[in-house]
Amino acid sequence: MAEEKERKEKFLTDSGIEIKRVYSSYKYATEKLGEPGKFPFTRGVQPSMYRGKFWTMRQYAGFSTAEESNKRYKYLLANGTTGLSVAFDLPTQIGYDSDHSFAEGEVGKSGVAIDSLRDIEILFDGIKLEDVTTSMTINSTASILLSMYIALAKKQGADLKKISGTIQNDLLKEYAARGTYIYPPKPSMRIITDIFEFCSKEVPKWNTISISGYHIREAGSSAVQELAFTLANGKAYVKAAQEKGLAIDVFGKRLSFFFNAHNNLFEEVAKFRAARRMWASIMKELGAKDERAMMLRFHTQTGGSTLTAQQPQNNITRVTIQALSAVLGGTQSLHTNGFDEAIALPTEDAARIALRTQQILAYESGAADTVDPLAGSYFVEQLTDEIEAAAYDLISKIDAMGGSVAAIEQGFIQKEIAASAYKYQNDIQRCEKIIVGVNKFEVEEKPLQDIFTVDDSIREKQIEKIKQLKADRDNAKVKTILTQLEQTAKADANVMPVILNAAENYATLGEIADVMRGVFGEYSG
Repeated sequence: MAEEKERKEKFLTDSGIEIKRVYSSYKYATEKLGEPGKFPFTRGVQPSMYRGKFWTMRQYAGFSTAEESNKRYKYLLANGTTGLSVAFDLPTQIGYDSDHSFAEGEVGKSGVAIDSLRDIEILFDGIKLEDVTTSMTINSTASILLSMYIALAKKQGADLKKISGTIQNDLLKEYAARGTYIYPPKPSMRIITDIFEFCSKEVPKWNTISISGYHIREAGSSAVQELAFTLANGKAYVKAAQEKGLAIDVFGKRLSFFFNAHNNLFEEVAKFRAARRMWASIMKELGAKDERAMMLRFHTQTGGSTLTAQQPQNNITRVTIQALSAVLGGTQSLHTNGFDEAIALPTEDAARIALRTQQILAYESGAADTVDPLAGSYFVEQLTDEIEAAAYDLISKIDAMGGSVAAIEQGFIQKEIAASAYKYQNDIQRCEKIIVGVNKFEVEEKPLQDIFTVDDSIREKQIEKIKQLKADRDNAKVKTILTQLEQTAKADANVMPVILNAAENYATLGEIADVMRGVFGEYSG
C-alpha cells in the first residue's frame, strides 16, 4: 500500500523545530523532570498546582481617566477577576504629565492617565489594597508609580508588609523590543536595583520585577528567542543586584516573569516547562541556595499580535487555545485578551467573554485537575528538551558578548527579533503560514460596530486636575523634595525613599521624572 502523501514536506513549530510524524519513544532524563514543587520545577512550582488554588485571573485594564478605569475595575471584580492589572497611557509610561506638549493626542488612549497620587487615589477608590493583588505594566516610571501605590496604601492604613502585586520594571526589553524607555541602560539598572533594595525592606511581598518576554514576542520573536532573551535579561538583573550587595536568596524570591502565549499549543507548553527548568539551573549557578529563589513564577498574557481585525470573533478561539497552553504549562496568573483588541480597547462584553474563557478552563475543562497533564508525552518531553537546548545556544552567544546589556548595545537581540519578524511575515504573504480569515477563508464582512473609543477631551480634564493639584499642594515643600531627589540621584544613594516622599506630597509624575532626566540624561537608541 502506497504511503499517503502528507500536507507538507516538513512540519515545523513556529521556532523552526522539526516535528516528527510520530513519537513512539523518548528517553528523557528523569532528574530533569523531577516532581512538582521541587527542583528543577519542570512540572510546576507548587506540589498541588491548581488542585489547591487556581491561577490568578487578571484582566489588563486601564483607559481614559482614573474615574473611568475605576468603574471597569469594579466591574471586573464583580465578575470574578481575582487580581487587577493596570494599563497606563503612553505619556505616563515615558514620564510626561498630561499637560506636556508631547502628551497631545495620547492621553488616556492606550491606558489610564496618571499624573499624581491624586489620580491613584481615584483609580483605586473603594478598593482596599490589602485585599487585591495589583500588577502594573510600567517600566521607566515604575519607581514613581509604585511609590504612589505605596503612598495610597499608607493613606488607607494598610500593613505594607501585606500588600502584594507586581511592577514590570523591565527596561532591558524596552531597549530591545518595545521602546518606552527614558534613561540610558546603566542608570535604569541602578533604579531597578534601588527598587529591589527598598522593597525587600518596606514591601517584602511585592514582586519587584516582571522580566518580560511578552513584548519580545509581540515585536516578532520566536518562542525560543522569547525564552532565551527573557532569561538572559533575568541573569543581567540578578548580577546587577548581586553587585549592589543584595542577597540572591532574598531578592530572588521576589522576581517574576511575564510570557506570551501564541497558537502553537505544544510549543508554548514546552516553552513554559523549559523556562522553569532553565531558570532554576541559572539561579543555582549564580549562587542561590534557597529553592524558593530558584522558582520561576510567571504571568501569561495571550498573544496580542495574533489577534486579527478580520473576522474578529475568531480571536475568541485563538485566545482559548493560548490560555489553555498557559494552564497546561503551569502559569501563576493569566490575562486573556478581548476578541476586539486588534481594532480598539476591549468593550465590557469582550472583557467579560475573555474572563469567562479562563473560568470555563478552570471549572469545566478538567485541565486544572492534575499537575502537569502533558508530562511523559514523548512529543512534549522531546520538544521541551529541544527548546531548552536552542534557548541555551542563544544565551551562550549573549554571555560571550558580555551579557544582555552589551548584546542590546551591539544590536544583537534587536537584529535577531527583526529577522524572525521578517520571516514570519514573509511566510504569511507566501501562504506558507495560514492565518484563518486573513490569507485563507476570507469573507466579505461589515466593520465591527461596537467599538470602544476614548474621547480627546480627556486631556483637558487631566490638565484641569493638574492645575488644581498645584494650587492645593505645598509647592515650596515639593520644590525642596525635588531638589533632594536631584542630590540623591547624583550621590548614587537609593532614590526610592525620596521618590515616595515626593509622591506623598503630590509632586507630579512628570516633575519627578524630569529631575532624573536632568541627572541621568535620556537614551536615544
